[in-house]
Amino acid sequence: MTMPQTPEQILHDIYTKASVTLHKTVVSDTVIRERVDYVCRCMSNRAGVRLLMSCLLGKLDNPKVDPRKPYTEIGTPDSFSGRTYDEQYIISFINKHRLPCNPTTAFLTPTLRNIDHALTTDKELVGRPRDLYKKTLELLDDVAKNRVAADVLFVETVRVLLNLRDEKLARMASLVDALKRTEGALPLSSEAIVSLISQHLTCKNASRLPVIVVAAAYQAVGERLREWAKPLNSHNAADLQTGSVGDVEICLIGDDSVVTAYEMKMKRVTNEDIDAAITKIATASNKIHNYIFITTDKIDQDVAEYAAKFYEEIGGTEIAILDCIGFLRHFLHLFHRVRVDYLNAYQTLVLNEPDSAVSQTLKEAFLALRLAAESGE
Repeated sequence: MTMPQTPEQILHDIYTKASVTLHKTVVSDTVIRERVDYVCRCMSNRAGVRLLMSCLLGKLDNPKVDPRKPYTEIGTPDSFSGRTYDEQYIISFINKHRLPCNPTTAFLTPTLRNIDHALTTDKELVGRPRDLYKKTLELLDDVAKNRVAADVLFVETVRVLLNLRDEKLARMASLVDALKRTEGALPLSSEAIVSLISQHLTCKNASRLPVIVVAAAYQAVGERLREWAKPLNSHNAADLQTGSVGDVEICLIGDDSVVTAYEMKMKRVTNEDIDAAITKIATASNKIHNYIFITTDKIDQDVAEYAAKFYEEIGGTEIAILDCIGFLRHFLHLFHRVRVDYLNAYQTLVLNEPDSAVSQTLKEAFLALRLAAESGE
């Protein structure tokens, strides 16, 4: 008698089969194949593919369950916890093979949380894009009604994800190689770098970039300043969760006590923001010397004056509001001789961020912008 496989063993087998058939589909039905391709390649919303993989794993682990019922709240014998499979097994599988998926569970997204009914095709999930959820539910229905086997569908899903991963890596490698061919040319001026990063900041979904603008500065000159920046926290992590004082935290070399904190805003800084900063300063475990807001929006003079008035009240901690591009321009001219080091540090941080914080599109956009600037196009 064959021993049942563990979820880890099931995933290992799925990956092995997908790798062997990397360039050849295992699904004969063209409609099902199109659905899989759409769900896997929908970059605007990655919840669909995480939902699909979790439900398929649940079905393969226990053939008696209905893949359309990944909620124990449904209360029937054929329901199961899709979130458990997602968080305990799928996330490790994604990370191990660098699959292009979000790093967080699909079951906590607004569309998929708090559901107590089967995910049947007659019930529309409210989310965007609409077709993503429609096609995902159709795929689960295909499995439930034996139009395609769960393992075959899972292999096809992973096969498409692996190809998508490799396509992304190939594009990135091509852009990086093209940049290497420009080495030896006249380095970009400080103003050209300001222009380059300004263009990058105007791209869609760029809210993580101001954090990287500041962090890269300390990577480039931290040793000279005898200061260092702590590793950046997750893009979506709240300060209360991490215990952080700011988005970028600066310490003196040889010490891990934060002396300067930067908080990034993609909007105007308000008096309420200043009040929240004062609370964090007052409850910090050590003395904060500077609390600096970096904004990509206009600085309200009244708010700047409001921030400045607390210097004596909070024991010598200075609160200031700086324009993001103004900060960058001053830094590059002040440390003009290491401007290329700064640009390289910015690039490294951008490329090393998870796609959930800096999307693949945003990474490629930076490389393309830099290539155009350095090649004089």
